[in-house]
Amino acid sequence: MAAKKPFLKVACSVCKTTNYFTKKSKATAEKKLELSKFCSTCRKHTKHKESKR
Repeated sequence: MAAKKPFLKVACSVCKTTNYFTKKSKATAEKKLELSKFCSTCRKHTKHKESKR
């Protein structure tokens, strides 16, 4: 049976709200994920970082 990918929350770095949920591969698991996404609370594109589970 295949191993499951780690499930994680992605939170806005400005207002700290959790806006997105995603999975990431085990190969990149040692680095924290950082994406530029739209935050509905801030109403603009901000950096979103991987937060605690």
